[in-house]
Amino acid sequence: MHNLPLWEALAETGIRIVNVRHEQTAGYAADGYARATGKLGVALVTTGPGAANTLGAVGEAMASAAPVLVVATDIPSMLKRPGVVRGVLHETSDQQAMFAPVTKGGFTVHRADQIGTTVHRAARLALQPQTGPVYLGIPTDYLREKSESREPPATPAEGVLDLPDLARAADLLSGARRPLIWAGGGALRAEAGEAIGRLAERLAAPVITTFAARGLLPLDHPCLAPNPVHSPEVGELWDEADVVLAIGTDFDGLMTQNWLMPQPPKLIAVNVDAEDAAKNYRPDITLVGDARRVVESLRPASRPGLPELTARLGSISRRVRQRIRDEDPQAADFLSTLEEVLPEDAVLVSDMCVAGYWVGGFHRVRGPRKLAYPMGWGTLGYGFPSSLGAAAAETGRVICVTGDGGFLYAVGDLATLAEEQLPVTVVVVDDGGYGMLRYDQEQEGLPHRGVDWDSPDFVGLARSFGVHADRVAGFGRAFRRLLSEFIESGEPNVLVVRAKLKPPLNTSPRWYRRQGR
Repeated sequence: MHNLPLWEALAETGIRIVNVRHEQTAGYAADGYARATGKLGVALVTTGPGAANTLGAVGEAMASAAPVLVVATDIPSMLKRPGVVRGVLHETSDQQAMFAPVTKGGFTVHRADQIGTTVHRAARLALQPQTGPVYLGIPTDYLREKSESREPPATPAEGVLDLPDLARAADLLSGARRPLIWAGGGALRAEAGEAIGRLAERLAAPVITTFAARGLLPLDHPCLAPNPVHSPEVGELWDEADVVLAIGTDFDGLMTQNWLMPQPPKLIAVNVDAEDAAKNYRPDITLVGDARRVVESLRPASRPGLPELTARLGSISRRVRQRIRDEDPQAADFLSTLEEVLPEDAVLVSDMCVAGYWVGGFHRVRGPRKLAYPMGWGTLGYGFPSSLGAAAAETGRVICVTGDGGFLYAVGDLATLAEEQLPVTVVVVDDGGYGMLRYDQEQEGLPHRGVDWDSPDFVGLARSFGVHADRVAGFGRAFRRLLSEFIESGEPNVLVVRAKLKPPLNTSPRWYRRQGR
């Protein structure tokens, strides 16, 4: 029984329920929906082990600031005894406490008439900047009780922006000789792209976007630096900057090569959380507030040099692309195919795999919320289940790039893909094992242990679920033709690519900044 009353109640609302085959998939799918839309993703799961199965997905949502609400049933209230685990089916000593390290906060309902208001409080907390996952536990017996409906609590009014350091920040930017804008996921979630683009042109400043901010600026914006900062050609922009304006970022280890990027001479941080802004690099000025509103309020003097900057960024881009072509022609073919065949509204979801690292680092993302990349927590198996939630959002066709290992985490949800007829093309790059770990062993001169296997027949497996599938060797013309056909078909499908790619520069074994250099 557990959460079955929720299904009955939701059936009367018209809210769509996507029935998945595993609780972790529910968590990842809610994350994918949230990233594709900016709205609340909701995962409904059952008691005890069902709730616990979501923890990996919830940890990724927390690290990537995805607004996810996990609604989990708990054992019946009349069977609980404070401080005692009695052995009730699915009982834990404190179910809410399991979620504490990986959520913004948690709620447990203590009376049936609290359910409505608690749902509103939990959803509001998840959506409040900085967004993130929230746990809500409801004892199963409360779901069968009737209570009076209540008005939801009022939404607090947005306060007046009053930042005394705005003028100091504007003066610092006005006097900069080589300003740089570093934009993170907080900038994208605040929809600050247009404001940042205008400010960048005013300052003639390059804009570097983090993994979470890909697509913040249009691809043809004159100030958009190519990805990623892990390429030495792009890293030079950071090294030479005399003033960095950091917007909506905490400068995590993956973007900064574990903080081997030097502290900039002057740093202005824009963040909803002053502590978050200062935990890795010391700001000279911190502007606390919504990224879009703060950036719109900055009024630095205009600087010349925009045409020269645009020309330089174009040169850097060509050098980075040539580097890719020289180092791994297959990766270059893969990236160029994605750029050529993906529709304008397509959402690209990648997993923790070598092909996914190429996507996260080097794919040219066409707009906000068009890339979901699990480099918050780095959870293998994220890609396929997250793509289900992104597709349910109906914002465009979803292309999932996953490895053979990651795909197997949630392969049972091919049933969901077929049942719901979700518009997803799954590209499974099969290199016969854990390619990244294999590379690590080779770099250390170690034999392969635990990283190689004989893959299953992925094509036959997908077809057994009623999902169209095919295979191809490498990323050449046949891949380009098949991927284009699969995307245009409008149906769910799986394309298996037998190929091995070299890890790109944005993976830690290949970072060019090293301790002691």
